[in-house]
This record gives sequence, C-alpha cells and structure tokens, in this order.
Amino acid sequence: MKEIHLGRIIAENRRKRRITQDELAEFLGVSKAAVSKWETETSYPDILLLPGLASYFDISIDELIGYEPQMDKEGIRKMYRAIAEEFASGSFEPAVEHCREYARKYYSCYPLLFQIALILINHSMLAPDQKGMEKMAEEAAELSRRVKTGTDDPNLGRNALHLEACCMLVLRRPEEVLKLLEPEPPMTGTPEPLLASAWKMSGNANEAAKILQAAIYKNMITFLNLLSSYMEVCAEDREKFEESCRRLCAVAEVFRTDKLHPGIMLTCYITMAQGWMVLGEREKALEVLERYTELVCGDIYPMRLKGDEYFDLLDDWFEQELSLGEYPPRDESVIRHSMTQAVAENPVFAGLADEPRFRKIVERLGRQEEI
Repeated sequence: MKEIHLGRIIAENRRKRRITQDELAEFLGVSKAAVSKWETETSYPDILLLPGLASYFDISIDELIGYEPQMDKEGIRKMYRAIAEEFASGSFEPAVEHCREYARKYYSCYPLLFQIALILINHSMLAPDQKGMEKMAEEAAELSRRVKTGTDDPNLGRNALHLEACCMLVLRRPEEVLKLLEPEPPMTGTPEPLLASAWKMSGNANEAAKILQAAIYKNMITFLNLLSSYMEVCAEDREKFEESCRRLCAVAEVFRTDKLHPGIMLTCYITMAQGWMVLGEREKALEVLERYTELVCGDIYPMRLKGDEYFDLLDDWFEQELSLGEYPPRDESVIRHSMTQAVAENPVFAGLADEPRFRKIVERLGRQEEI
C-alpha cells in the first residue's frame, strides 16, 4: 500500500477542476485556512468530511486518500524476491515480520496473500525451533483459508486449498488434509486440446502450440511428482518400487528433465535413494545419491524455469502465467543449503555415515554451497 498523501490529492483535484480554496471551503463549511493546511499536510480534514470531499471531486474515498488495496503482479514478484533474499541473509525475524506487515496492508489482495503464505511455508524450515516452524505453518494456513474463501479466481482458490493442505501436512494433521482434498469429480479431460484447435482454426498456430507446450510441461512435472509419491508409498514392495524407478527415469530421460527442471529431479533422486535404503540396498542408494550430487554440482545455476529446443515457447508462458515468473520460490543460497541438508541431515541415510563414498558426497555438496 502506498503512503497516503491526502493533501496532495485534494490540491491536484481542486486545480484540475479549477476550483479555488475559497470555493472548496465554502462547499464544506470550513475556512480557507483549513483547506490550505490540508493541502500542505500540516493538518487533515475530519473523517466525517471525507465523503463530501470525495463526492465534490467525483471520486471514491479510496482514490481521495490514495489507498490501493491491490498490488500488481510485478509488485508481488519484487516483494517476494526481496523477502526471500532477507530470509537467505539470515534475517529470520525481520523477514517474518515483513510478511505480516504486507498481509495486514493488503488483506484484500488475494494473489499477494497467497504468495505471503507460500513464502512462509517455503521458509518455515529456517525457524529456530519446531514451535517456530509450526507457527509459520499455522499463519500460512490461515492466509490460505482467507484466499480460498475470498477470491473469485477459481485457479487461485484451488491453489490456496492445496497450499492449506500442504500446511496441514507440515503440522502433521493428516485428517484435515483428507477433509480438505475430497475426491474430485470424474476426469472429463483437459481444455487445452480444444483451446489449441480453436486458436489454430482462428489462424494463430503459434498460440495453439504454446498452449499445448505448457500443458505437456505441466503434466510432465505432475506425472513425475506422482511417480515420486508412489515410490514412497510402495517403498517396501521391491518389485513395484524398482519398476517405478525405471519408469520415472525413462520419462525423465525422454524429456531431459535434469536440464528442463532440475528441482523435480533432485526430489525424485532423494526419494529413490531413501527407498533403496528401506529395502536394504545401500549400494543402489549410493549410486542414486552420486547422480543427485552430479546434478547439484552441475550447470544448473542460476536456478530459473526455462524451456529448451522442444519447449521453445515456454518463456512467455512462465512470465505471464506463473506468479513468480521464471524465479524459484526460495533464494538460491537457501536452495543450495537445503540440497546439502536433504542428504547430510537425512536420518534415512544415517546408516551410510561410515561409507567413504557417502562422506565424499556430503563433502562435495558442502563445497557447492560456497560457490
């Protein structure tokens, strides 16, 4: 929200309509000196005069006081990046308080509130203790609920619902997740093929291709996430787990996901390695962790969403459709640290602590944080 400059707005509107201070004073039943003080902002009109002032200038009270309840997309992105950088610098409490300040100022700007909730949950692991982490998750859930119930945008509402469910998982309240995510109606297909056909019929083949590329990309990421989650569920079923690993790697190789979206591949590698540890396959777990480390220490920085020679129309889509554009939800230094934590501080890999290969992996991951 911008600073309120009531005096300047009164003066601008008075001059725009060629009204003297005397005329405005007479209309409102005050002295010319009072109007002059308002315009120099040495004093302000009584709150009861605001409706009359707004009516006289034919503007709303919000316009009169310069109040803007909404922040545009670019403003939201700048806010998110600034607070993410603040978290990364180690200024934890100030960053959390800035989140709260923005939420209070823009309590009716639902896209911004959603991003504030996202910032909180994405940085909750930086809290000094478990209680602090849970408090951030609770605040993120509360903001998500406000967005879910207040917005008129169905996509934003659905995203807020999923974010609330994510917060409940962090808080270890699975029953609430199940209540939130009721079974969806039977699948009726996606609208993208119809939209693409309509654009092509209208003579805009490029827009048709962009819509389909975005749909393929989104569904590819969703599919890998689903396979990764399925691996966790069937981690004790060796046959199912091994086949899930094989299929996931095959899809990732076809779509070159390590280049296109390394973040999702890193998550999948950790899930694979954990699964092999559950099955007692230490050697296979180490092999996957070495692949993980190669990717972490490879040419994936700066971490930005991007297309490739196949997905060559995605850059505009990232900019137009994604709240943060091509940028990741956390500062890169925080992401680098979390990549090391996912291995070095993962209790599932504690049994590998004496393995020279594992120590080498941890050391190499530690070094990449300093680059």
